[in-house]
Amino acid sequence: MSCILSIDRLGKTYASGFKALGQVSLDIDKGEIFALLGPNGAGKTTLISIVCGIVTATEGSVTVDGFDINRDYRATRARIGLVPQELTTDAFETVWATVSFSRGLFGCAPDPAYIEKVLRDLSLWEKRKSQLRTLSGGMKRRVMIAKALSHQPDILFLDEPTAGVDVALRRDMWDLVRELRESGVTIILTTHYIEEAEDMADRIGVINKGELIVVEQTAALMSKMGRKCLTLYLQEPMESVPEGLSDWRLTLSAGGHELEYTFDVNDERTGVPSLLRRMSDLGIGFRDLHTRQSSLEEIFVSLVKEER
Repeated sequence: MSCILSIDRLGKTYASGFKALGQVSLDIDKGEIFALLGPNGAGKTTLISIVCGIVTATEGSVTVDGFDINRDYRATRARIGLVPQELTTDAFETVWATVSFSRGLFGCAPDPAYIEKVLRDLSLWEKRKSQLRTLSGGMKRRVMIAKALSHQPDILFLDEPTAGVDVALRRDMWDLVRELRESGVTIILTTHYIEEAEDMADRIGVINKGELIVVEQTAALMSKMGRKCLTLYLQEPMESVPEGLSDWRLTLSAGGHELEYTFDVNDERTGVPSLLRRMSDLGIGFRDLHTRQSSLEEIFVSLVKEER
């Protein structure tokens, strides 16, 4: 794949002395879905705002499809669509008018057929003649997405796009994201719904305190940093973990009916076979067992804790 967005040692320090970003470097490939995760105040929105020309960087450079965001502002901005966190719309405009107007702002010729397709894809067609002030919060969010897509951008930024919206919009939105990716559009999203990143993203970046602490393929990150939890459903409940099992870090749950053992999936010796043999030697029986891979949310929390 070819690189469509290149961020090189990008930094932002405000006049107060607050350092929002510290020399972030990142390359995004054309047609990729990239998820940027991080706690509140980590620098996600600052990074997106710089790339989109809303905030000026203190240092570093950004190129979009080979164009510099400062020297070639019009060329870069025309290639980018942004769905911000905040709902900012003209209350008395109709849905059709505001989306069509957004397309015109980028110098694009009118294309009613394309606008209709976007509105239909976002379940907005029946609301096309409605004033924005009459719409629900979820519908207004759909309009923001339609505006961002109005000029057919090559890169779409989604800054917390499904925060506080209904399940139906989330489903429609991710269907649309998949369709856009198939057509070659690059998607960069931030989200607090980590399961969305795990399900949708090709790669994941974690940012904390203005520093990009990890960038990895989603599957590779899960494999590299994931852990598994073995749950043994005991035949008889225990009050405490026996001394004979002290070589393993075990915890009791479910009122002593379940014994849990967490281990690294990458270790050559997980300790599971020897644990089961020891339990047999001690006469501890279990009626069933279950293993569970750690989720991306658990991995994310552990990464952020390590950086504190």
